[in-house]
Amino acid sequence: MTTPLWCLLIATFLPFAWVFAGHACRYRQFGGIDNDHPRLQQAQLTGVGARALAAQQNAWEALAMFTPAVLIAHLHGATAGHAATASMLFIAARIAHGCLYLANLSTLRSLSWMVGAGAVIWLFAVAV
Repeated sequence: MTTPLWCLLIATFLPFAWVFAGHACRYRQFGGIDNDHPRLQQAQLTGVGARALAAQQNAWEALAMFTPAVLIAHLHGATAGHAATASMLFIAARIAHGCLYLANLSTLRSLSWMVGAGAVIWLFAVAV
């Protein structure tokens, strides 16, 4: 499996890191996790818990951009080195994005989002 495909696998499971952070916050804020109505409970989260939920949602959204970029680069025979570098940059930016979300560092978080989006554009560009 190529590096971009490994990165796609990592990106697929990355939202779950923020799910686990959100679970810990739900337990701390509410004294437990309401598995019967999890979305209602999540909607009541505040502070770091709300940010963990937002990080999770944003990670799913970013995956929707990254997946076709990796697949198109792979199918069109993009230069392996460039595709690998862009994919690893995306993963680093997305890990930073989630951590910065939890830390409430919005300007740096936005910067990391832009780096990740740039990596996606780079993947499309190397596919040409």
